[in-house]
Amino acid sequence: MANQNLSESLFKPRQKHQETSTLVKHRHPRLIAGNDNTLDGNSHGSWYRMINRLMWIWRGIDPFEIDEVLCRIAMANAQRSDDNLLDTVAGYRKGNWIFEWSHQAMLWQQRALQTEQTEQTAEAGNFWLKAANLYSIAGYPHLKGDDLSQQAVVLANKAYENAARCSDYQLRKIEFKLKEGGCVTGFLHLPQRPQGPSPTILVCGSLDNLQSDYYQLFRDYLAPLGFAMLTVDMPSVGYCSRLRLTQDTCTLHQQIIHQLDDIPWIDHTRVGVFGFRFGANIAVRLAYLESKRIKCIATFGAIVHEWLNSAERQQNAPVMYLDMFASRMGIYNVDENAFRLELGCYSLKKQGLLGRRCSVPMLAGYWQNDIFSPKEESKLIAMSSMDGKLLTIPTTPVYSSFNKALQETSQWLKNKMG
Repeated sequence: MANQNLSESLFKPRQKHQETSTLVKHRHPRLIAGNDNTLDGNSHGSWYRMINRLMWIWRGIDPFEIDEVLCRIAMANAQRSDDNLLDTVAGYRKGNWIFEWSHQAMLWQQRALQTEQTEQTAEAGNFWLKAANLYSIAGYPHLKGDDLSQQAVVLANKAYENAARCSDYQLRKIEFKLKEGGCVTGFLHLPQRPQGPSPTILVCGSLDNLQSDYYQLFRDYLAPLGFAMLTVDMPSVGYCSRLRLTQDTCTLHQQIIHQLDDIPWIDHTRVGVFGFRFGANIAVRLAYLESKRIKCIATFGAIVHEWLNSAERQQNAPVMYLDMFASRMGIYNVDENAFRLELGCYSLKKQGLLGRRCSVPMLAGYWQNDIFSPKEESKLIAMSSMDGKLLTIPTTPVYSSFNKALQETSQWLKNKMG
């Protein structure tokens, strides 16, 4: 089926779809406060979603394009689930978050198809990648039960595969078996002209990202150093949508690591892990439980203890972020007290892991005044390792600081791989 027809088929009018911000119910709803956070973006009182300009621009979306789409959403004269929140237009129509970002993605998808016909393969690949990123933003924050979001994810993955087909790098879809039955799909990105099996970085992403959101990490930082990059969606997201996040946070990734011996393109004796936000929780847990299989780990903005264990920090978190955690855990009616106790069980310090000495080298990067991950969080990670490193990432200038931190971290991973 042509991609354009696939888009029309997935998004054709059906029964009324539940609007994203209404999927998770809170016993005691609260106002959405404004927050400014480097890695996750800004939370404005007039938006349900966090506006994550840094990561969207880093992934290749033009800042003016971001503003254009946000403007269309804000200016829409349509019924909203909450009149105070601009991105809560109900139904798949103009002004709806998923509609507007998907519409923007379709424009790039059409350009990609037209460019392919002229055999300008590299340019077509860039257009496909833009479409994939825009479809991913359309589905953001990927809450369970959001039918329109899940349809956008299907298109994001399709566009991502088309982007890879047009690039100089190889992308292989790998099926990993699960002990509870069934399989999940991971993306293995291979560097150009690999000389045998490649040292590999397993990326554990944020809870609000798709695995296809990390192509820039591979292309600009890992591939030039000869790394392959393996990605897998987080529980309840994308290809892992039927799974649920549990207190054994790394169970999915642990099963994947045990199957790397069978993949001929991966040097299973040289595997590192890079974790972002809650993905860092998974990475650190793996370092303790799979120390013989993992050479090193790196984390940015880790959520491993402080935020999970602090009622005050959770109270200051954006509602979308709390909804995202609840959705990943399979909780759709939130009692704040019970939810707070549940979050505390995900603390690696409370689980008796973090704080013990770990033989795996660990780098922990952090931003000052990070509402989700204070300096103490990353300091605890670095101090728990026999070969730890604490990396301060300046908040300004934001893009060059992020770029420098990724370059330094990638080189550190290479040095530790041996």
